[in-house]
Amino acid sequence: MDELITYAPDLGLGFLENVKLALVALVTSLVIGTILVAMRVSPTPVLRAAGTIYVNVVRNTPLTLVLAFSALGLSDQLGLVFSGEPRTNSFWLVAMGLSLYTAAFVCEALRSGVNTVPLGQAEAARAIGLTFSQSLTMIILPQAFRSVVAPLGSVIIAMIKNTTVATAGGFLADAAAVMKETFDQTGASIPIFLGIVVAFMVLTMPIGFFTGWLSRRLAVAR
Repeated sequence: MDELITYAPDLGLGFLENVKLALVALVTSLVIGTILVAMRVSPTPVLRAAGTIYVNVVRNTPLTLVLAFSALGLSDQLGLVFSGEPRTNSFWLVAMGLSLYTAAFVCEALRSGVNTVPLGQAEAARAIGLTFSQSLTMIILPQAFRSVVAPLGSVIIAMIKNTTVATAGGFLADAAAVMKETFDQTGASIPIFLGIVVAFMVLTMPIGFFTGWLSRRLAVAR
């Protein structure tokens, strides 16, 4: 317990980096995931095929490989650089990889919501002259989001926990990396490990309760 108290500031700063990663990935993955689901239900075959290929490839690729590709492939080989400061650059590379990975799961959650919208509503939208984009943004997606609040909550919780593999992308300032460094220095693992577990539970459990409540509150009556 003394080790946990001693290293609490460093562990807290590492955990804060996980929170920042999660916030960036949350916003970005929701945007990308919404674009992907629009592609997957698009009447244009090329867009549907592109969205399907992306989702199937990314969903079946381990996150560690996605993050490693972001760091080694995009940064080292292709020269993609967000900042001249290595730590900042690593942060944004990991955030990009995590966002692109999570977006595939957001897309599938939203697509399941799209499938719950009665086909007659889309047909009625076309009958009154709405374009595909208009019917998607004004009629279909609002209902889809309401029906998948709980699944999206599960995706967000999984994404928050996935920030602990940020070291695969070369980011060495998150909670998992600091925890490992502390283990190596002190050999005292259980109190520090339990402290990190509790921190993540404090972050994720309210999200689960809130999205469950919101899902019931916004449920669409059929």
